[in-house]
Amino acid sequence: MKLAFTKMNGLGNDFMVVEWPNDRPPPDADMIRRWSDRRRGVGFDQLLLISGAAKGGSDVSYRNFNADGGEIEQCGNGVRCLARYLAPRLGKELKLTGPAGVVEARVRAEDDVSVDLGVPDFRPSALPFVTDRERDRYRLEVAGETVEAGAVSMGNPHVVIPVASVGSAPVLALGEAFQHHASFPQRVNVGFMERVSDRAIRLRVYERGVGETLACGTGAAAAVAVGRRWGELREEVEVHLPGGVLRVNWSGPGSRLWQTGPTTTVYEGYIEL
Repeated sequence: MKLAFTKMNGLGNDFMVVEWPNDRPPPDADMIRRWSDRRRGVGFDQLLLISGAAKGGSDVSYRNFNADGGEIEQCGNGVRCLARYLAPRLGKELKLTGPAGVVEARVRAEDDVSVDLGVPDFRPSALPFVTDRERDRYRLEVAGETVEAGAVSMGNPHVVIPVASVGSAPVLALGEAFQHHASFPQRVNVGFMERVSDRAIRLRVYERGVGETLACGTGAAAAVAVGRRWGELREEVEVHLPGGVLRVNWSGPGSRLWQTGPTTTVYEGYIEL
């Protein structure tokens, strides 16, 4: 059986988008890893499955899988790409149900897609993060050094580490070390944030199950949420990632966080199941 797919990306964070048959079980981890191979498969950071009946008044339901085959809760750039993919059929304002809940999306143009990523959750249990109590800043022993970081859930787990320069930040070494840290039983996405001003930051992100990506939507959201909690950022912030710029708007505790940026449709194809 041949299955149609669309290759998309948000700032270089790339996805295979599939409308999965309702009568088939989801692809297993081995199949996802084969598809994600950048030499022998389609190649992607995440697989986005549109699957099952819409729930809770939403337009569609979806699932997210990392390149290593593991299912994840949320993907900010991914859900923006899904909204852009679905807009021609379902309209420019959508509700999408994923593992982290319902996401509202607004599609103004291909290079202007906004999503509501919900209320940042700083409770350690939300990540989950094993620690004695909630703090604004944590000091963690990682790879033989003490690292200061903030922690927040954007529907998926993030730590955010302040750095003087993202160019010299030990993204690969520390990012990988965090994946084996006992305090994060479900692993964690690791952001390295350089503050440029109270309205702009530079960011690199090591994503669990993928490695460093050109952009991470929930990572950008997490960095702004943590930076605002530290009193260092304003309500509207430009997040400069290796793949481009995302705009994040968060007015503060209890409010929902919106993110805006471009999406790109690269090509369409078929893959054999």
